[in-house]
Amino acid sequence: MKVDFVVYPEHGRPFTADATYMPDGQPKPIVIFTHGFKGFKDWGHFNLLARYFAERDFVFVKFNFAYNGTTVEDHSDMHDMEAFGNNNFSLELDDLQALIDLLHEANPPIQRQELDLKRIYLIGHSRGGGAILLKAAEEPRVNAVATWAGISDYDQRWTELHMEQWKKQGVQYVLNGRTGQQMPLYYQMVEDFYQNRARLDIPQVIRKVRQPLLILHGEEDETLPVQMAYDLKKWKPDAELHLLPGANHSFGGEHPYPHTELPAPARAAADLTMAFFRKYA
Repeated sequence: MKVDFVVYPEHGRPFTADATYMPDGQPKPIVIFTHGFKGFKDWGHFNLLARYFAERDFVFVKFNFAYNGTTVEDHSDMHDMEAFGNNNFSLELDDLQALIDLLHEANPPIQRQELDLKRIYLIGHSRGGGAILLKAAEEPRVNAVATWAGISDYDQRWTELHMEQWKKQGVQYVLNGRTGQQMPLYYQMVEDFYQNRARLDIPQVIRKVRQPLLILHGEEDETLPVQMAYDLKKWKPDAELHLLPGANHSFGGEHPYPHTELPAPARAAADLTMAFFRKYA
């Protein structure tokens, strides 16, 4: 079963989410999957991933960040570039919080008897890995977290010259290689980061994360260096680290994804993650 629903965070811009599970009237652990930069909940193989977890007795919830470029009316791809440009890291944490809170309401979008609210796990891919680490540090209802090719810091690529140009122009553009879109990033993202650095500084905040952490990274990651995984492990020494041979940044996925089975690297990541989460019921 797949249930689609809309979440209304405090900042006022709603976003779409869905939950995939096998309805049997029994409480099941909940996995919340967080996409990365230039990602969205239905990208590539993510629906297959949801089914893979559901067939193994998880409720798999994935969602679009409110400002990721999708809209409630059309969440099939990223088309609202003004929203994309106005996204920032604080907004993403607020979205995660709204979703977790919604699952705890008296009438959640998923039937209550299907949810084991004492077993909530977070998976974050790429930039989403940073978001789940930060959220875990401030949300005790999360039991364990897993980063898949997770970022280790938000501001490490911001050179001084780059920042001066960005501030002067108010915007920079990044190319979406898949669609050819020039995607804006407004300088407000930088301002938000520095205004909320105590909350958003991954190298410092990860030291406050009490939940068990699984770090997965592909040895062939072409986007984020494997060093990021080693950095996360250094800052949280009790984390479990696995490097996946042959896995790239998307763990074998692409968009659109033409196959009916998960790519092998994504399946390996899923199996490791489920085994890890089951240890922390």
